[in-house]
Formats: sequence, structure tokens, C-alpha cells
Amino acid sequence: MTRCLTPIALAAALAGGLALAPLPARAQVEIQWWHSMTGALGERVTELATGFNASQTGYKVVPVYKGSYPESMTGAIAAYRAGNPPHIVQVFEVGTATMMAAQGAIKPVHQLMKDAGQPFDAKAYLPAVAGYYTDRKGNMLSMPFNSSTPVFYVNEEAFKKAGLPPKAPATWKEFGVVAGKLKASGQACVYTTGWPAWVHVENFSAWHNLPIGTLENGIGGVKTEFRINSPAHVAHVQMLADFARNGWFTYAGRKNEAEAKFFSGECAMLTSSSGAQANIRKNAKFPFSVNLLPYHDTVAGAPQNSIIGGASLWVMGKKKPEEYKGVAQFLSYLSKTDLQVKWHEQTGYVPITLAAYDAAKKAGYYDKVPGADIAVRQLTYKAPTANSKGLRFGNYVQGREVIEEEIEAVLAGKKTAQAAMDEAVRRGNELLRRFEATAKE
Repeated sequence: MTRCLTPIALAAALAGGLALAPLPARAQVEIQWWHSMTGALGERVTELATGFNASQTGYKVVPVYKGSYPESMTGAIAAYRAGNPPHIVQVFEVGTATMMAAQGAIKPVHQLMKDAGQPFDAKAYLPAVAGYYTDRKGNMLSMPFNSSTPVFYVNEEAFKKAGLPPKAPATWKEFGVVAGKLKASGQACVYTTGWPAWVHVENFSAWHNLPIGTLENGIGGVKTEFRINSPAHVAHVQMLADFARNGWFTYAGRKNEAEAKFFSGECAMLTSSSGAQANIRKNAKFPFSVNLLPYHDTVAGAPQNSIIGGASLWVMGKKKPEEYKGVAQFLSYLSKTDLQVKWHEQTGYVPITLAAYDAAKKAGYYDKVPGADIAVRQLTYKAPTANSKGLRFGNYVQGREVIEEEIEAVLAGKKTAQAAMDEAVRRGNELLRRFEATAKE
């Protein structure tokens, strides 16, 4: 006999059934992260995103390689104008002033973290790093990420072959003696450099406490002028040209092309980013050391401090509150002490937090890996000066290209060092005046 349910009983049965049925899973909120990391560094970026995604269920960070630093920054700005920017974009340090001036296009990190209720203290970050990305009121506008400084790499095997002790020259005068012996031993490429403008103009200035320019009113624009044609700057560029003529210096390009020449064994000495260590360790088949940059002992007070490079993470505008909550959670995740220690040890980038630096020291990492603390030591070698706090010049992406073009003209024998650096100042100041005319501080 079939039993008929009354309307009330049927409703109750249905309600019970619905209570037992599983609720549909909440869709993850996707966070787009544009970056410029390749090779071993690109692998580390993927690991960071994968780790965060596995740590919670509400958000999914998707890292997307978008080309070089200039390409990624330009692409993000274009995407913002089109109404569909990424949530996060990795921007190199010379793009800082441009991003700071892009009011409305960015979501300041200090505001993002406050709105999302995430714990955040700018004083927890390494001062040499955090200061670059904060405004005059001490508010952090972007999140430090892959912060680096140039260091001096030496192929100890090549030194041994040349009859040299495995000790890096401390001064450029000593460097010349070592270079001559390496060349005489048959070393085809004695020395090369990555990021020539960053190493040999920007950090040369800071390391010798020389102004790269005047910087007033916070962001380089108003009343800002370049000062890179001083006698010391000109003499240093001339030295590089002399090294090239002697066969001691091989120019490799404007970015990090020189690093492959070093870890392949082609070049015996290299100045480039501390962040190159991940790829050098992965590829070099010889013992190498990481050392302080050489300095000119003819400059009073040198060496001083180097300045940071690398990049920070900028949060773009035009996103929903729920998406910003996910971004804030991810940035908190990246700042975790254990994660920062691992990132520092794997890549050679400096730990962005004081807690991570202390943890690496207490664990004996710097005793086990000599030279791993060189980057932090250089950044904090002496009390900071106005010339070692980093530079935030407007239009400096193009300004660096101007400097590189002029240095290349000297190396090619087309210009004297004085004429080239005078022209770099003239052209650089034109870019600053354009920035001044369009940017709001």
C-alpha cells in the first residue's frame, strides 16, 4: 500500500533532505600577480604562490610572468587605463617615483592592510629597505619583496690558476693588479658587470657618499637635478673605458646578461645583484665568493653604504573589497619570518624584515655560508647619509637608459667620459622637467 504524505509532512521531508545535502563550495577569489622573475627565481615565485594557496581556501594567487621590469610596469599601467589591471605588480626600484605619483592607480599598502584588518607595522621591516617605499609621513606605499644590492663575485678557481690567493681586491687600485694577472694567465674575460648604471653610477655614488643629484620635496621632480658629471663620476667611467681597452672589462649589456658569463666560467669577476646568487649557485661548477664592492681609496670617507635595488609589490586600483582582503592576506603571508629566511637563503635577496635577519643570524646561516650577509652589511655599513638612502627620481626608468647610452658611447670610443656624463646630466634633467610638469607630489 502506497503511503501518501500530507503537504505538511512533505515539506518537512524536503526540508530534512535539503539539510542533509552538501552546500555548494564557495568559489575561490583569484588574485593576479604580475612579475618579472625567470629561471631559479621564477621557480621560487611559483613556490610562494603555491604555499599561500595551500595555506587557505578562500583565495588563489596566480603568478604571471609579464616580461622585463619595464615591460611589466608599462603593461600594468596600460591594463589599469583599460580598466582591468592585475591585483599585484612587481615594479623595480627605479619605477618607485612614477608609481608614487600615480595617485588613484595604486592602493597604498598601509591603507590596504588597515582596511583588511591585517596586522602591519612598517618598523618591522629593514630600515634600508622600507625607507625606499615610504612617503614623507612614513606610510609604506608598496610592499618590499625582492630587495637586493650589488655585490662582488669572484671565481676562486680562476684566481688559483692565475697564482692569486682566493681573496677579492678591496679597492679599484688592487683590482687593476689582480685583473692584469688574470689576463696574463689566459683568462679570456677578466671582469664583467650586470646592471651597469645601477652598479657604476647609482651605487658608485652611494658607496662613495657622492650625490647622484639633488632631491627635494620628496619625489624627484621639483628642483631636482642630476650631479653625475662630478670629477669622481667622470674618473670612474674613464676607468671602465681604460679597463676595456686593456682587455680587463667585457661589457655584457644593460641588464643581468653578465651573470651567465660569470657562472659559465667565462668571466672571473662580476659585479651584479646579490639576488643573482640563486642562479649562480644553481649553475656554477666552481667555488666562488661573495664580497663587498671595490671602492676608490682616493675618495675621503669611502666606503659608505650601498643602496637597494630589486623590486617591490604594488597593489593596483579598481579592485573589489573582497579581492583586496585576499591581497592583504597574501602580503602578510610573504612577510612571515620563516618564509623570509627561506627566501633570503635560497635567492641571495636581503631579508625584508628585522625578525628574519635576526633569525638567520641566530641559526648560524652566515657562519655556514660565508658572504651570505654581505648584502645586508653593505646596506648598513655606516650610518646612512642623504646619498645612501636610495633615489626616487621621476622618469628614472628613462633616465637610467640615458646613462647607459652615454656609458656605452664611452666604451665604444665615441665620446670622452666627461662629454658623455655632461650629456647624461643634460638629457636626464630634461626628463626631470617633464616629470615636474606632469606629476603631482
